[in-house]
Amino acid sequence: MGKYQDIFDRSIRDPQGFWGEAAEAIAWDQKWDKVLDDSNAPFYRWFVGGELNTCYNALDRHVEGGRADQVAIIYDSPVTGQVRKITYRELLDQVSKFAGALQGLGVGKGDTVVVYMPMVPEAAVAMLACARLGAIHSVVFGGFAPNELAIRIDDAKPKAMVTASCGIEVKRLIEYKPLLDKAIELAKNKPQHCVILQRPQAKATLKPGRDHDWEALTSGAKPAACVPVQATDPLYILYTSGTTGMPKGVVRDNGGHAVALRWSMENIYDVAPGDVYWAASDVGWVVGHSYIVYAPLITGCTTVLFEGKPVGTPDPGAFWRVISEHDVKVLFTAPTAFRAIKRDDPNGEYLKKYDLSGFKYLFLAGERLDPDTYHWASERLNRPVIDHWWQTETGWPITANPMGIEPFPVKPGSSTKPVPGYNIKILDPEGKELGANQEGLVAAKLPLPPGNLPTLWQADQRFKESYTEPYPGYYFTSDGGYIDDEGYVFVMGRVDDVINVAGHRLSTGALEEVVATHPDVAECAVIGVADTLKGQLPLGFAVLKSGVSTDHGNIQKTLIQMVREQVGAVAAFKKVAIVGSLPKTRSGKILRGTMRKIADGESYKVPSTIDDPAILGQIETALKDIGYGGK
Repeated sequence: MGKYQDIFDRSIRDPQGFWGEAAEAIAWDQKWDKVLDDSNAPFYRWFVGGELNTCYNALDRHVEGGRADQVAIIYDSPVTGQVRKITYRELLDQVSKFAGALQGLGVGKGDTVVVYMPMVPEAAVAMLACARLGAIHSVVFGGFAPNELAIRIDDAKPKAMVTASCGIEVKRLIEYKPLLDKAIELAKNKPQHCVILQRPQAKATLKPGRDHDWEALTSGAKPAACVPVQATDPLYILYTSGTTGMPKGVVRDNGGHAVALRWSMENIYDVAPGDVYWAASDVGWVVGHSYIVYAPLITGCTTVLFEGKPVGTPDPGAFWRVISEHDVKVLFTAPTAFRAIKRDDPNGEYLKKYDLSGFKYLFLAGERLDPDTYHWASERLNRPVIDHWWQTETGWPITANPMGIEPFPVKPGSSTKPVPGYNIKILDPEGKELGANQEGLVAAKLPLPPGNLPTLWQADQRFKESYTEPYPGYYFTSDGGYIDDEGYVFVMGRVDDVINVAGHRLSTGALEEVVATHPDVAECAVIGVADTLKGQLPLGFAVLKSGVSTDHGNIQKTLIQMVREQVGAVAAFKKVAIVGSLPKTRSGKILRGTMRKIADGESYKVPSTIDDPAILGQIETALKDIGYGGK
């Protein structure tokens, strides 16, 4: 047996011993009474009786331990043309003063604070300041629509809001203050205080009595000390989409979260204290919480906070510049970022301009990594490209190729093996465990390891209904897939991305794999649309690479033939729309549900999470050209 297998087996056989040892890497104010409390399943609790402070683990301990002058955050902002480096000492000073400012507004242990910020260092400062006080932060992606922000305000009931005057999307300025004002107007719960970071690109008008200028408030504040909290106390709430339209508030605790993230950095990402680590995401998403802010800082790394895009700020070489200039060892981003780079620079010409000698690994997650994008990135970078899979609910990876334990040969299309702590099984619809190479529902045997959601914010019953009641004894991931005979996990997409064509169940992920191999296709999606004869039919969308000829008809015919040859006539794949872009959330997820409604001629709401609403109009036009849609 290899090293990975030994570690994995122990994590399942003896979770208390395994995670108790991992917890020694964290500074505790008081040791736990019990590593795992399973007395109230499915509400499992880790490190019960333990006390700690997450901010202390991320900042103070490093300043005290000799890392005071190491850079903690590299803020690289091509949209404003600045790069700023903040040491651990400087970051601790900023965080403790801002925590003091919040304390002065009456924010304390157990209170909630909504953070509505762009990708600026102050976003991380606000999160860490809340953690310092034992307050619970809920970060909402900057620029979210007022109605969606209002829903989150009413659910979290924050004592204070923290925002900025504006965010910048490539060359577009988004003023946040009018959005915030409208959200508070719509919300039943009215926050007492709003702290506004005035950015030079836009000046916000402050409402006397309620609104406070960040600089003025902080300059006179007395630095706040760390407040010890229970390991089981909430660190944050992060809202994720719910099927009912009401977002689910994923809760993250303090103790299990710190232990799991610290363990993951060295064992999954092969990153040690002092290394430069970059997660190209946003603090508004779970990746930003876990791997821009908390995991790198708890580990003592230098983290990169990037205010820009993979293309357009200013070109498809943006990622290579950041890696080269800041000596990044590991980049973690979404496959959609690489598909954008591949589309604009198919031959990787921009890559040749930069020295990437210090760059070791590319990790991708957030959506399925199609084999074509994997091969493109792998061939051009000539470095390990690691697909790994996790969810907002889990807070850290479920399956991965564990670079710090034992790297495995890559199988394109697979996120490799279960991370220690996750006992992954494939179930049939009745909940029976399936064997190797049998496709079904991906589930994890309970208990989940530390760092996963203990419940939903003030919604224990909804937690059970969503995750543990569908298959008792398991956490239901809502994803489908299979495990091959070598233990590699293949996650094929959300269960609702399986379509039923005349009784044949087909994975849209499998169809997308075929379409993506066409040399002219930069990115694609396949959805199931309603059909009176067969129930559902697959419908393809393809974005072509830059510089490809406009002979769309020939490309469409070839794609249909490829699917027929590789999947079979049973797929009934007969229509492909060639589009300029795919509609996505700001985190890069393709809005398949919205495209399905457009294709089926149903009315739809423009999702608040959409990156560019104008793309939906283009999708409508492209679908009409091939005989679909029309509201």
